[in-house]
Amino acid sequence: MSANPINPVCWFEIPATDLTISQNFYQTILQIELTRLEMGADQMAMFPAEPNQSGCGGALVCGPEAQPNTSGCTIYFAATDCAEVLARVNAAGGQVLLEKTSIGEYGFIGMFLDPAGNKVGVHNMPEA
Repeated sequence: MSANPINPVCWFEIPATDLTISQNFYQTILQIELTRLEMGADQMAMFPAEPNQSGCGGALVCGPEAQPNTSGCTIYFAATDCAEVLARVNAAGGQVLLEKTSIGEYGFIGMFLDPAGNKVGVHNMPEA
């Protein structure tokens, strides 16, 4: 174990087939702004992230290697109340797979498909 422990995840990428549709979807359900940029052959929309803060940064990626899927790694976005995020999913072009569900002392989760077909989760800690 490292003498200077850190959260091991530092970046994530969510594949997109149409960057504008995916960007609008995530901006709508998470109520945030994403920033567009080019990285080689890829078009990206970066999620907001603050250096030296907890959590990690990431981006939507549309390019030759980006292949949306429903298996493999699952990314969970933090929320104050995951039910509020899930309530915006269908109208924004996604599909709710799992409504807000208790995971005991670890809070609540929900799952959805984004417009590109990626399975993504949302999580909130237990309500106080």
